[in-house]
Amino acid sequence: MRFANRAVIITGGSKGIGAGCARVFCAEGGNIAILARGAEAGEALAAELTSTGPGKCRFIQCDVSEPQQIKSAIEQAVQMFGRLDCIINNAGTHPPATSIDETDIELMEGLMRLNYLSTFAGCKFATPHLRKTCGTIVNISSMTAVLGQDQSSAYCATKGAQVSLTKALAVELGPEGIRVNAILPSNIDTPLMRDWAATLDDPEEALNRVSRLQVFGRMGTIEEIGRVALFLATDDSSFLTGQAIETEGGASLDY
Repeated sequence: MRFANRAVIITGGSKGIGAGCARVFCAEGGNIAILARGAEAGEALAAELTSTGPGKCRFIQCDVSEPQQIKSAIEQAVQMFGRLDCIINNAGTHPPATSIDETDIELMEGLMRLNYLSTFAGCKFATPHLRKTCGTIVNISSMTAVLGQDQSSAYCATKGAQVSLTKALAVELGPEGIRVNAILPSNIDTPLMRDWAATLDDPEEALNRVSRLQVFGRMGTIEEIGRVALFLATDDSSFLTGQAIETEGGASLDY
């Protein structure tokens, strides 16, 4: 019950890493609001987690590429739970491999809006409520922010922007008791990862190849990322802020 009677908002919370975070926080007694576009998946997960408990989970439909929708969803969540202790800015996407020559400006703008602007808006609109609880912000970035990735310049730029925002806000909000950190996952077994593999000639070998990049010979799980997020959202990490936690199973050690 490490998050009992506290409230967290998770963007992109209906599947993948967001769902992993929701499961972990609910198991620790938290009140969770998951924000996502897909109502069917979001409502199903919220119902499942609430029935399992001990925490409670609610779904709020939200297109995070629209800042005003994020603001409205945050206000709904605070009204629902009476407080806000953490926001996990997780929503985002990774487009197919695309060279910079093939990356048009519209794609870059759209990706920046979804992956980065949603994080900025989440931080901005959550901050007034987090001041009341000395709460925390957790931004889900990527190891590509520090390592780069072939034919992914647009995606890497959005992830790097999240890390820079994390560090700047840690300085700005620290005196008010708000801690801001980022998680940089490597290869995590998510629906997005499996969708990517399905586009290749040999999906099973592609997943095996990705798994071998980690020193454990496997991908991470969504719950493992959720447990890192829980650590950053509790007093267990009370002296950590402005950090980009490389949660990558040793993948970068032999990069």
